[in-house]
Amino acid sequence: MDRAVDAFEERFGATPAWVVRSPGRVNLIGEHTDYNEGFVLPMAIDRAVGLALRPRRDDRVLLHSLDQAEPADFRLGALERAPSGWAEYPKGMARALLDEGHALVGFEGIVASDVPIGSGLSSSAALEMAVGLAFARASGFPFDGVEMARCGQRAENDWVGARTGIMDQMVCANAEPGAALLIDCRSLATRPVALPEGVAIVVMDTMTRHDHTSSGYNERRTSCEAAAAALGLAALRDASEADLDAAAAGLEPRVRRRARHVVSENRRVLEAVEAMQAADVPWLGRLMDASHASLRDDFEVSSEALDQMVAIAREAPGCHGARMTGGGFGGCAIALVDAPEAEALAASVAARYAEATGRRPDVFATHASGGVAVV
Repeated sequence: MDRAVDAFEERFGATPAWVVRSPGRVNLIGEHTDYNEGFVLPMAIDRAVGLALRPRRDDRVLLHSLDQAEPADFRLGALERAPSGWAEYPKGMARALLDEGHALVGFEGIVASDVPIGSGLSSSAALEMAVGLAFARASGFPFDGVEMARCGQRAENDWVGARTGIMDQMVCANAEPGAALLIDCRSLATRPVALPEGVAIVVMDTMTRHDHTSSGYNERRTSCEAAAAALGLAALRDASEADLDAAAAGLEPRVRRRARHVVSENRRVLEAVEAMQAADVPWLGRLMDASHASLRDDFEVSSEALDQMVAIAREAPGCHGARMTGGGFGGCAIALVDAPEAEALAASVAARYAEATGRRPDVFATHASGGVAVV
């Protein structure tokens, strides 16, 4: 936030009207279940996008990023899609909000972030929710977390071209401090769920990157839709493992494996909530381990780097479980760790991973933060 404010004052010669903080997130469990109308259990983290801004008197949006060479510079009355670039996320939010009937005014500002791009920590949703709250303040309409999350998903799906679910935007917009957020991705009902006392989440960035528009993400979603259609269901949320067994002969093996991951992952999410409420840390760790195996073997979205990081973490003292987090194909893994061991584990895992791969990872303990807000 301080970097954004300092850069704003230097560039514009004035104090910003508002400063928005929008968090990144990790997903404790529930991967690739959101677009199947299932259950997820993400947690907003203490890394965030900061946006210092002031309104304009016209329809121009001008955003400079401390992490990007080119600004996002467009007019609300003449939105045009470009093939790529970070500006497409603010433009996609503008398009979605206009389609919702909001009268938008322009604003100008500075974006700063310590959420690494493409790491699986949801940098894009953090930016979308920051821009959404900026539009709400500049244009004078109330911020509704569920509506804004829907707009963020449409920005990703319809404007950027990544067929993501709504989990990332929902947690970035609606998280509560100190808790993960159980989200029913069909009804969008949410419930905070506190982590058991005495444990921490360690984030482990493999320093390998993904791009949801060019990775296999969209193809995985197509497989899930094919499986649901073959079962005569609206979404895999409604499928059971018995349904998959009964329909096995009619499902292409790869489609069946991917559907099996979704069905079993939904069950693991609900069991994880039970484990957290019972303060049963070993049970929660086993569920995280099982989730990673399912993502690796059935859904096939892990990677050599993610598997290495998870294996190294599991061998460290104080680790109860570890898994990849995010869409996969690179990015981050997380570990469930005894809090007193978190810093030592982070240092040990970083050193061992660097020695094994030659890549210098970013490994850090995090805590559950609140959702997007003016600070």
